[in-house]
Amino acid sequence: MQNIGHYDTMSWIILICAGLLEMVWAVGLKYADGFRRPLPSVIVGLAAVASVVLLAFAARTLPIGTAYAIWVGIGALGAVVMGVILFNEPATPARIACLLLLVGSIIGLKLCS
Repeated sequence: MQNIGHYDTMSWIILICAGLLEMVWAVGLKYADGFRRPLPSVIVGLAAVASVVLLAFAARTLPIGTAYAIWVGIGALGAVVMGVILFNEPATPARIACLLLLVGSIIGLKLCS
């Protein structure tokens, strides 16, 4: 089902927020230390639930395949970038190239929808 105007724009904004929350809970898993630390564990749980709820709202008007792929892509991209920044994970040329492919895929999916 294709919508135009305000609802379509809002669905994309909601989807981006859902993807950012996907990143929050993914990175938060590192801080939760296997759910042994209560506050980070609660944050992970809340971010995960909120992320899925927002994805569900966005999927009401966006194609589910596109919405899901972009949601996962934003979360994965953010988790890798935050891993480099926060946890000194390697930023090798190969990883950066793969991230650029991921960004290209996310943009391509948006343009095709």
